[in-house]
Amino acid sequence: MMHGKKVVVVMPAYNAASTLERTYADVPKDIVDEVILVDDCSRDNTIEQARRLGLRCFRHEQNWGYGRNQKTCYAEALKTGADVVIMVHPDYQYTPKIIPAIANLVTSGEYDAVIASRILGGTALGGGMPLYKYISNRFLTLTQNLFLNAKLSEYHTGYRAFSREVLETLPLWENSDDFVFDNQMLAQTIYFGYRIGEVSCPTKYFEEASSINFRRSCTYGLGVLQTSLQFRLQKWGKKQYPIFDKNGRGLSSPNPPYYKDETPSCCDPAS
Repeated sequence: MMHGKKVVVVMPAYNAASTLERTYADVPKDIVDEVILVDDCSRDNTIEQARRLGLRCFRHEQNWGYGRNQKTCYAEALKTGADVVIMVHPDYQYTPKIIPAIANLVTSGEYDAVIASRILGGTALGGGMPLYKYISNRFLTLTQNLFLNAKLSEYHTGYRAFSREVLETLPLWENSDDFVFDNQMLAQTIYFGYRIGEVSCPTKYFEEASSINFRRSCTYGLGVLQTSLQFRLQKWGKKQYPIFDKNGRGLSSPNPPYYKDETPSCCDPAS
């Protein structure tokens, strides 16, 4: 709890068995009320590791993609009564040690959403970010700030927090199931008038840390540009897009079952 609000950490996982325990160990348990892991049908023993750690965990019955994983994460977090949900990748690329700073900005009511920026501290390249990714990050961020009329230092970090209101309002089921989901979600947050804060965050690039390859990075970049153009066209009243429709499908929309609850019985609140 922080400021009387329930804080839940969600971890969208895929082949994270080798780094999950390290990541979970650094989660500040005095701040975080619950940790939820969603496994996107990993090829390793991620789900077994999560169960061993006593996490509330869910497993997709097939590999749906990073965006779908987040949809499951946020939906399950809301079911626990979360007031603030913080997404932390279980690959240990981002440090969980700054969770208190992130949570404070949302639980205090200063911001509706917060992103942990790798750019603010100027350590992205020092942390191992490939040069082509850094250049792409700067170009896409500049473009999006112009199109979205915003001033974020970056849009491409996977470390972020959202208030319950934001998660209940955004039409997240209209978003992609792939990596561009991250970017669409931030664009939606801005479109619907929510306040986004930023904190500086160090990052690490190493063999076990997940990272998309050059081809998928290009696909992501094109998706970012498309999202930016859609945002601007809808703001101008030229076109209408489901991802910016306040009546679009949100997390409360009914969906066919596509994942299983794998929570160990000793940690299941219903047991």
